[in-house]
Amino acid sequence: MTSMPTRPNTSTSNHAANQHEASIAFNIILSLLTCGLYNIIWNYREMIAVNDLLGREEFTFLSWALLTLVTCGLYHIYFEYRMARVIIELQERHGVAPEYLLPAISLTLTFFQLWIITDAIQQNEINKVCRKLSIA
Repeated sequence: MTSMPTRPNTSTSNHAANQHEASIAFNIILSLLTCGLYNIIWNYREMIAVNDLLGREEFTFLSWALLTLVTCGLYHIYFEYRMARVIIELQERHGVAPEYLLPAISLTLTFFQLWIITDAIQQNEINKVCRKLSIA
């Protein structure tokens, strides 16, 4: 009997950690130069990074995009809050000091349309986890 192929657990892989560490300045500059359009790609990459580091499919780009469009952007506020909660889970799992105010900060900044700052802060926290896994 053959078994179904499973997704490899990359939560402790140095390659996965190195692959998901991103330049915050680069992402901010591209987001500003493209009037926010690059931020869609940035969010997509954050979703992939968090899913890989968790070892499970927590976020899907298509559902995020559709729900954000249908709710005229309101779902994105919730999404940023949820992303922050999952980042805390990653930090706790991998021995990085959790930033417990991250969900409240993300929710507040995104509510006031400061989503680039929210994504920069979240990317910084993802990068901390990636650096910790690269050293381990």
